[in-house]
Order: sequence, then C-alpha cells, then structure tokens
Amino acid sequence: MPMVDVDGISLYYTVKGEGTPIVFIHPPLLTSANFRYQIEELSQRFKVITFDIRGHGRSSYSVQPITYPLIVEDIKRLLDHLRIPKAFLCGYSTGGSIVLEFLLTFPEIALGGIVISGMSEVGDWYLKKRVSFARILVKAGAVRFLASAISWGNANKQVMFKELFKEALKGDARNIEQYYRYCLQYNCTSRLTSIYFPILLVYGTKDKSFHGYANLLHEKLPSSELKFLPKEKHQLPTKAAKQLNRLIKQFINSPGK
Repeated sequence: MPMVDVDGISLYYTVKGEGTPIVFIHPPLLTSANFRYQIEELSQRFKVITFDIRGHGRSSYSVQPITYPLIVEDIKRLLDHLRIPKAFLCGYSTGGSIVLEFLLTFPEIALGGIVISGMSEVGDWYLKKRVSFARILVKAGAVRFLASAISWGNANKQVMFKELFKEALKGDARNIEQYYRYCLQYNCTSRLTSIYFPILLVYGTKDKSFHGYANLLHEKLPSSELKFLPKEKHQLPTKAAKQLNRLIKQFINSPGK
C-alpha cells in the first residue's frame, strides 16, 4: 500500500498512468475511492494521482486540525515525493475549494485547475445547513449513518456503494469533523481575480443550489470555462463519469495547456 510520510502522518496515495499529472481531491468523509472511474479511464492518457486526506480512508489520524492550507501543504509534499514539478489539481465539491487554495498558495507548481461541483465559499443558507448538519452528526458519533447516506448518494451501483462505504468508515471522526468545520469558514472569493491559471468548472444542470457558485467562479476567475452536464446532479465523478472524463481530456489537451 503506497504511503508517504508527512510530519509523522502516513498519507495513502495511488499513481496510475503516464503523461500530464492530475491530482484529485475528495470532500469530507469520502475518500480517493470516489475517483475510481477517473483512475480507470484518465490514466490511459494522463498520470492520475489520488490520495486520502489526513484522517480519511487509509491515511492516519492528524493531531494538527484539518485545514485547507494543511491539505495544500500535504499535496505539495506528495508531489515532491513523486518528483513531479507541476500538476493540474482537480477537486470535487469542497475539494474544489482546495484546488483554488492550492493555485493561490503554490502557483509555481500548478498547471491549472478543475473544479467539479465546487465553490469558493459556503455562502448560502441551504449549503451551510447541510454542512453544519453533517458536522453535528459526526460529532454525535453517527459517522456510520452519515457514511452510508453519502456513499449511497455518490454510488452509481451496489458494488460502488460497498467500496465507498467501506473506505469512508476507515476515517477518524475527529479529522472528518474538522474538515467539515473548516469548509464553513473558508472564503477565497475576494482573491479569485488573482488566479490566472486555466480552470475548468463542471456542474450538473439539476444541481441548482450550486449554480450560483458556478456563475460566481466563472465571473471572478480570469480564465475559466464553465460546463453544465445535462440531467445530472452533484455527484459527477461517479454518476456522470464518462461525460466528466471527456471534458477533462478536452480541457487538458486543448492548445495552450
């Protein structure tokens, strides 16, 4: 099982394929298993890198509280370990916020970003309530219940549910709660205009509560492409994998990338 030591923390990661590197970043409670279909297909053309955030999946518990700057530092350490000078960053949901934070923090080692159903802040009442409720459940010891609900929501078939659920249960509730807590306070909207990297924004047409975030990012980011996948909701990496992977391939292979 590939691991990298970061300040005494063992981070689980996978690397598959050759070519332009893409690092995938998962949201709270879920793990790198959520990118199974990206690993399978995109590794035929690119070097696909996934990892479990501290305290999630197969990565060990972190005494340091989980924050986006800490996760960004871990990604840089992972890239250094793999001797990869530059990479694209691809984040799903809150993982999209970490993509933005990485581009702001380490522009010298970034090639660009891909934000899937993501945001630069948790700014609306509906999303705040959803994230806050998830955090409360984790603190109350209901990780198994929450993991079942989230894994089911992201699974496109029974076997995928079992895999997502099994990996989610390996996480540490303390770090999972910290990830949820930090995403409630994170806000990089005012800094978006300083991100000049090419960025692909992908959302589902049925994920209406996130359309405001999609339009905000597209308006503020100097060099972004906004794509909506018809008849799809939030869970694009698993439930709209073929369409999403096609957009990622087109984006990275387009002239100038």
